[in-house]
Amino acid sequence: MFKAAVLTVSDRCSRGEYADQSGKVIIEIIKGSGGEVVRYDIVPDEEDAIKEKLISYCDELKVDLVLTTGGTGLGPRDVTPEATGKVAERIVPGISEFMRMEGLKKTKNSILSRGISAVRKNTLIINLPGSPKGAAESLMSIVDVIPHALLMIRGEGHGS
Repeated sequence: MFKAAVLTVSDRCSRGEYADQSGKVIIEIIKGSGGEVVRYDIVPDEEDAIKEKLISYCDELKVDLVLTTGGTGLGPRDVTPEATGKVAERIVPGISEFMRMEGLKKTKNSILSRGISAVRKNTLIINLPGSPKGAAESLMSIVDVIPHALLMIRGEGHGS
């Protein structure tokens, strides 16, 4: 069992103009994968708001995993990767690279995702796309490696 936080980054959702579907899909996947979602929030596409939540999840709540959805594209307000990079202690490029490679099997548009994965303290942070389908497919492609990654972050060996 691992503790997770889910952060939806969306101007429209944060204003209540659009129902968040991506965050809900992520929560269901985590619950089905042995995780417990202890926090779920929605923030606008604002770098400071994103950084504040990420720091709180990692440093105060001390969750094992943070999954963000939204703000990873090429739009002028898409700043989730930048916010994540600014709070990160280490980047884990293979996770995001693999999600993009798997996404290529379905759409070439996956190469437009700028999401990153990183570690802060003992927390793994993974940026997922903002669309419900993209978020679900990306997370499903790597969900089986998350438990091993979390063990590694905690220094609990390489396991099998």
